Amino acid sequence: MLGLGVLVCSGAAAAPGSAATPDLPGLVSPVTSEHHVGKVIFAELVTPNMAAAKRFYGSMFGWTFRDIPASSGLFAQASLNGDIVGGILQRKMPPGRRPAWLTFISSGTAPDSVDRLNAMAMQQGAKVLVQPHDIANFGRGALLADSQGAVFGLLASSSGDPADVQADPGEWIWSSLITTDPTADAGFYKSLFGYDVFTLLDAGDAQHLIVASDGFARASINPLPSDRPGVHPRWVNYIRVADAAATVAKVTAAGGQTVLAPRVDRHGSTIALVADPEGALFGLMEWPEDAAAESAK
Repeated sequence: MLGLGVLVCSGAAAAPGSAATPDLPGLVSPVTSEHHVGKVIFAELVTPNMAAAKRFYGSMFGWTFRDIPASSGLFAQASLNGDIVGGILQRKMPPGRRPAWLTFISSGTAPDSVDRLNAMAMQQGAKVLVQPHDIANFGRGALLADSQGAVFGLLASSSGDPADVQADPGEWIWSSLITTDPTADAGFYKSLFGYDVFTLLDAGDAQHLIVASDGFARASINPLPSDRPGVHPRWVNYIRVADAAATVAKVTAAGGQTVLAPRVDRHGSTIALVADPEGALFGLMEWPEDAAAESAK
């Protein structure tokens, strides 16, 4: 979503907000009245090399790209089989900043829902990075950092939200918030989106939580890894793949990096964390075909 990014301080980077945003195709086509408050509905990559990003994500996941004129920099919308999967904005990275995928969560059907949730978040210690504003033909959005410092966006899509159906390979299937205080952050997001919060009982002493809405799991909230002191609170989005190990091998062959080698998680899926050649972090998830759809949202 062009114009929603700002520079952030957690070792990742986004783009400065732009007063002049282009006309974007709606998130969903045809237009629907379907909205799912609390669902992650969009992701935007901010990177210094648009051409390299297109080559990498196109070859990895079969994405195609539509360039959209913008005064603030190069912007492209990414699609898979005709459905929008994200946006890519080219921006030069300042020293100490890295490219990043930004996560946008549905605020609901009314455009003023963004303003209302933005105000609620501020009251609970969130920092507003880009004030609520309209994006022509796309909706209304804002960008914030939660009380622990993780950056996320609010989006009221003018064309409706994507349906709650099983993700296909190449689409986003899951999101995870890695944070210093999972319980506190779960309370923060619950107050905004009305989540049901569940504790994973087999997680030992660690605070591993699941947030859900409309009967669908939306994201996990997990503690920062103790063996990685340089990691800061952040959202991580996962792309569904048919073979996690094979995709990791393709990522490294294409110049990316393996951050977390493939492993089977408690739900039976195989997950991995990787970075694209410019350093933007994202996850891979090999999800069993016979798994319950509600668990994979």
